[in-house]
Amino acid sequence: MKHIQTATFLFLFVTLVPSLTFSQKGYVIKIDGSINPASAGYLHRAVQTAAENNAECLIIELNTPGGLLKSTRMMVSDMLEAKIPIVVYVSPAGAQSASAGVFITLAANVAAMAPGTNIGAAHPVSMQGPMDSTMTEKATNDAAAFVRTIAEKRQRNIQWAEEAVRRSISITETEALHANVIDLISRNLDSLLLQIDGRIVVLPSGPRTLHTKGLVIEQSEMGFSEKVLDTFSDPNIAYILMLLGIYGLLFELYNPGAVLPGVVGGISLILAFYSMHTLPVNFAGLGLILFGILLFIVDIKAVSHGVLSVGGVIALVLGSMMLIRSDSALEFVQISWSVILTSAALSLLFFMFVVGYGLRALKSKPPTGREGLIGEIGESLTTLHPEGHVRVHGEIWNAIADSGPITKDARIRVVSVENLTLHVEEVKS
Repeated sequence: MKHIQTATFLFLFVTLVPSLTFSQKGYVIKIDGSINPASAGYLHRAVQTAAENNAECLIIELNTPGGLLKSTRMMVSDMLEAKIPIVVYVSPAGAQSASAGVFITLAANVAAMAPGTNIGAAHPVSMQGPMDSTMTEKATNDAAAFVRTIAEKRQRNIQWAEEAVRRSISITETEALHANVIDLISRNLDSLLLQIDGRIVVLPSGPRTLHTKGLVIEQSEMGFSEKVLDTFSDPNIAYILMLLGIYGLLFELYNPGAVLPGVVGGISLILAFYSMHTLPVNFAGLGLILFGILLFIVDIKAVSHGVLSVGGVIALVLGSMMLIRSDSALEFVQISWSVILTSAALSLLFFMFVVGYGLRALKSKPPTGREGLIGEIGESLTTLHPEGHVRVHGEIWNAIADSGPITKDARIRVVSVENLTLHVEEVKS
């Protein structure tokens, strides 16, 4: 009887303990947008957290038009060296894994797509015009070698991976499954967990079997700093912040004491520099933007009949086109044309009306005070020979005639003010 109890205990131990052991936690992160330093940091932190908690796997829900190749390399490196299985799930329906997303999807231990999604390269047109043939060939060859390495590592379709880079082809989830680009198609996350249960993946430490049936899922959100960096990594946001900062500081310089424009401009400029730190900025483009703004300012003070303003608009547009440098034909980073043209038009209006009005106000004669009296017309209340009394602005003043005697009730003009005495001259009709 004792032997039977012992055998029963061993049987239960062997069958139940593994199930308890594998009833672990899985982490899920969502990358919905461009690939940038924020998303790279987000993935790096998630991989570390999942590994430290001995998670069963890390699932990346991906929907991206592409992004920076440098950030993509960092993410792929984290995925290939991860101590836990990485699952990339392109979802929801209508999502895409384009450009940089291709590299990330191929680098997963398990690659899955939802129905109604697509995967493939997306070569954006460079805002600076096409690169020369040598640079294009070098960039394409480098990216092709990179994607071949990933596909070979994960035993996926190497030929398709290279064509996705060289020919910019895109395919649906069904075509991707048949071409051995992905491993499976799943309707939703629950279905995905059931489908990959029992699948064997290869980690740096060796083969590992996934136990995802009934897995407890925990969502890992972006931290506050990552969300801020993700927002500011948008080149359109960085561009608008830069212009807002420059104009705010200029407005403060033209109107000292306004305070608010200077504060807003300073904060915007700092945030713009922070944003550009994450982007491949072309300093020639930045120089053209500053030169265009300088032309606007000079046109206000000089008589050029608008020629300098036209030059400023051209310099601003060209500089905006060149501001974000594209080191690779695969990088999905550019400033929207609508943002560029709107900013150029608003800049022209800003300098023509706002700043121009401010400068004209500074040059105009003060309406009050001693300076405001000079040139004003009044009348003599007594005969000035040379001293007497005059009325100016409805006020009676002591006056001295500088250019000879002035009769009573004559029209006079204020020439200068000395203490409380006006120096006047007669106005000849």
